[in-house]
Amino acid sequence: MLREGEGEVEETGVAVVIAAKNEESRIAATVRAARTLPGVDLVVVVDDGSTDRTADVALDAGARVFRHGRNRGKGAAMETGAEGVGLIEENDRGSGRPPRHLLFLDADLEATAADAAPLIAPVTDGKTDMTIALFPATRLRLGGHGFVVRLARGGVRKATGWEPEQPLNGQRCLTRDAFEAARPLATGFGVETGLTIDVLRAGFRVLEVEVPLEHRATGTDLRAQLHRARQFRDVARALAVRELRPTARRRWERTRERAGTAGRQLARKVGHMSWRNHPK
Repeated sequence: MLREGEGEVEETGVAVVIAAKNEESRIAATVRAARTLPGVDLVVVVDDGSTDRTADVALDAGARVFRHGRNRGKGAAMETGAEGVGLIEENDRGSGRPPRHLLFLDADLEATAADAAPLIAPVTDGKTDMTIALFPATRLRLGGHGFVVRLARGGVRKATGWEPEQPLNGQRCLTRDAFEAARPLATGFGVETGLTIDVLRAGFRVLEVEVPLEHRATGTDLRAQLHRARQFRDVARALAVRELRPTARRRWERTRERAGTAGRQLARKVGHMSWRNHPK
């Protein structure tokens, strides 16, 4: 996207934000690949409480690094990354450039991060406000039938009327305005589901784009099953919060009214409760 200012036209750049925990063996390749993406002139890595050399390796690869002293989760890392981009831009105020778009990538993509380019153009060209990656291999392997995927997909559809194919995909590019409209982000593994709902509810456009990327396989052992259980919990929490937000006051009033009615009925039944003992 081009913006005009005092006799010159300035193109909106793209900042890559990578949340990482204990990824010292992969983060360098991911950072180097991200730096080759079109329009990208800044790569920020948020070390989310790593116990290895993730931060040092990312710095050596050319990233700007922000660190959490303890693990705070992906949503917090994404917000820290976006805030970090803002701080860097404030220090470069003399450049006159508009705020960068944000491209969120996973730390384990390694060299394939360079294939995320299709996510960028629809946003920089103004065709959409947020792109979400579609991984072809994931489509073939799962067919969209994972139980967490079904929960997230159905939740987004119920909340917005739009049904994403891969609602849990974290590879996303979006405008700064769209990102700010979705803050605060959902916690944990619910961040992608919450982000999609909040961006759409704020009136922004969302587009899924096929990209030749793929995650590491999660596996089927006990550790993998616990991971999926945590995903399910966090997605369910994100959906519950967003279901309550638009009607929170109305629901709260109804709950109070039902509780009062139930209390009066129970008092009449057991005889040892008095409505006078309850605050009006």
